[in-house]
Amino acid sequence: MISKNLSVVDKLLFALNKTSDFHFDKDVINRAFKGLGRAENKKWISDIILSELLVKDIKESINDTINLSESGIFYKNFPENMSSPNYGDKWGRLANYIEINNRYISEMHNERCKNGIFGMIKILPAIPPSAFSFANCIIISQIFPNIFGDGYNKGPFEENSIYGIKLNAGYSENIISYEIQDKISPTEQLRAFNELCWFRGIKTGFRMVISADQIKIARENEKDENFDWNNYSHQELFIDECTKLINTGFEAMFIDSAKHIGGYDMKNYTGVGALPNYGQMQYILYEIRKRSGKNNLSFVGEKSSDDFIRYKNMGLTAGTDYITGDDFYKVRELSENIKYNREYAPGVEIENDNYEGGMTYEQRLNRVNTGLFAYYLASDKLPSFMQTNDIFPLRYDTNTHHIMMTNPSYSTDGTPESHYYNAFAHNDGKLYNKKIGELFARALQF
Repeated sequence: MISKNLSVVDKLLFALNKTSDFHFDKDVINRAFKGLGRAENKKWISDIILSELLVKDIKESINDTINLSESGIFYKNFPENMSSPNYGDKWGRLANYIEINNRYISEMHNERCKNGIFGMIKILPAIPPSAFSFANCIIISQIFPNIFGDGYNKGPFEENSIYGIKLNAGYSENIISYEIQDKISPTEQLRAFNELCWFRGIKTGFRMVISADQIKIARENEKDENFDWNNYSHQELFIDECTKLINTGFEAMFIDSAKHIGGYDMKNYTGVGALPNYGQMQYILYEIRKRSGKNNLSFVGEKSSDDFIRYKNMGLTAGTDYITGDDFYKVRELSENIKYNREYAPGVEIENDNYEGGMTYEQRLNRVNTGLFAYYLASDKLPSFMQTNDIFPLRYDTNTHHIMMTNPSYSTDGTPESHYYNAFAHNDGKLYNKKIGELFARALQF
């Protein structure tokens, strides 16, 4: 029997038959990248191919995280009463959002797909920590079961879209380890991931779809029910499901197709099904804050326009796809022009989830540089938006949108290790990751 007094990280380790004490590892510290100037205590692993971390034992991965402690204190056991790094209630207005497709780094055992939360924990030492003035925030691509074959991978051109979700069905088999749920619940597994992120000085969030025909409601012993925004019970279930996630420690919600809420610019809408109306979305975001008891949440809307007041009054914090990072000086001037709007800002886009390829490493690095440095004062920085590919380059014959729409295994022998090795670019990907590390090393001191 596991004691209820243990931290959720301890519970996770015990559930996996691991001990909860950690050991000092000088090699990890010596290898780590470090922030420049006053940020020299901020550490992370860079100059890598991601498979180096994904093949590790999870206890070893958490041990790496412990050794990267920003305080310089070595913790033999995971600290009690962990809390999220405090960047104030409006932290999301300045943050760097890095979306990680956690399904892509799950364990691919032949046709089965599971334990994506372990993959997220394993790569955590390679995510740069937050700067002094602004937070880095990981956005997880999938939390809820997807409706096209949850728990399975398929061929590289068979639909298995992350954009179709099922509510009232717990969390995805792609993500949660249901084999150990008798020892640590799915909710506690998510909480363990969040507390490890907080230890690293990183905030977290999740992607959420709002197109009605992309959502199903599971009913016990009945056929799945189609979602309907005009059905009050459906709306309340949506709010409660999001609130439950917030209560596990997530502080940001990325809202797919948010620009089109209330029928705005529908000629460019690519989702499937009805969206909530404007007042309804205001109510939904208000209620998530109210029911979770948290006023420091960041609601990020996919896409933005120059009607910033519309998004701010809806309850959003940031918006994507308004300006790219291609022109440093245009971004810096935009930052200056809207610096007095402290509640909402359009963001600098490096890459979005619809990206299908064509960007060079040089263009991507330039965009990241712009997102991290295009301001006169760090307190006026615009939010930025990145994908897995912007930190850890994918293999050449795939792209960000492809792995959102499909769930291929790139394993050649049916093992997770083979998938991890083949899922990412190698020599040039490693060099790119090093250059990304050098950019973040400069940014963390601001």
